[in-house]
Amino acid sequence: MSVLAAIAVLALLIVVHELGHFAAARLQGIHVNRFSIGFGPILLKYQGSQTEYALRAFPLGGYVGFPDDDPQSNIVPNDPNLLSNRPILDRAIVISAGVIANLIFAYFLLVGQAGTVGIQEIQPGLVIPKVDPASAAMVAGIEPGDIILGVNNQSLNKFPEATTSFIEIVQTSVNKPLTFEVKREESSLTLTVTPQANEQGQGKIGVALLPNIKLNQAHNFLEALTYGADTYQNLAILTVKGFWQLISNFQENVQQVAGPVKIVEYGANIASHDAGNLFQFGALISINLAIINILPLPALDGGQLAFLLVEALWGKPLPNKIQENIMQTGLVLLLSLGVFLIVRDTVNLAIFQQLIQQIGL
Repeated sequence: MSVLAAIAVLALLIVVHELGHFAAARLQGIHVNRFSIGFGPILLKYQGSQTEYALRAFPLGGYVGFPDDDPQSNIVPNDPNLLSNRPILDRAIVISAGVIANLIFAYFLLVGQAGTVGIQEIQPGLVIPKVDPASAAMVAGIEPGDIILGVNNQSLNKFPEATTSFIEIVQTSVNKPLTFEVKREESSLTLTVTPQANEQGQGKIGVALLPNIKLNQAHNFLEALTYGADTYQNLAILTVKGFWQLISNFQENVQQVAGPVKIVEYGANIASHDAGNLFQFGALISINLAIINILPLPALDGGQLAFLLVEALWGKPLPNKIQENIMQTGLVLLLSLGVFLIVRDTVNLAIFQQLIQQIGL
């Protein structure tokens, strides 16, 4: 069920993206002859007065079709309501509407989470869920549930930086007293902990560590909007930073690029532990889809916008043959990358690895 939930989230985000294109075209009176969710064989089809609506076998994709690209269309080529005959601004609105829809939908997903199950926000410091008996931490008076906010007058950052710095301080402070700033429920304490040497000669105090997570539960609609906006800003900044790191250090980070299979696996893990966090998972993927689609690459929305920019600067569109060649090349490369990621991520799935071991490969 968790896998189906993750697939449903991805399919919903694709529907939202395509609805953005569709709505932007129809609201401007532009002809749309097809609205398809998924690829492959048609499972369900409905012919409306102007548009054919279809649900296809493979839900991770979709498209909005225009009569401009349909040789069987009975609309005359000079019809002013064909997409290709509209001014550049009208076409730019239609092309960018999918990205805008994903960005807006991501925000309202977070608003929905804040108003229902609450949004988990990582705070500075580390939570102590467990204290070992007769350990240095227990001797010092540390209790399960305590939150360590600082060590030796140095405040801890958020997870994971907090964990790294805390462990480093403890391991290098054998038999050296450390002053911990501790929050226990509503009280603030100062405790002195002296790390003892472990078998490797490194300092230890005998505690487990967890991120300090605060659950923001909105009590009214205004709070939900505020919590949603704060989380949206954090997710957007993290996503942009992630793309920049990928581009600037491509060789080092290329293995972190995930395809649909890996994304579904992540979503399934989230759903199995806490289905409420699928809101935030969906928002993160929606923002990622928006950024990917706006990149100026062939076969993506950003590539189409790049053609429009050239047309605006040059005063006329690039020849159709050149546009078609660029788009076809980009589509082949994009599909090849997609197939590679699907195969790689499928092979790396835990269940697939277990199967390989069982058959002795």
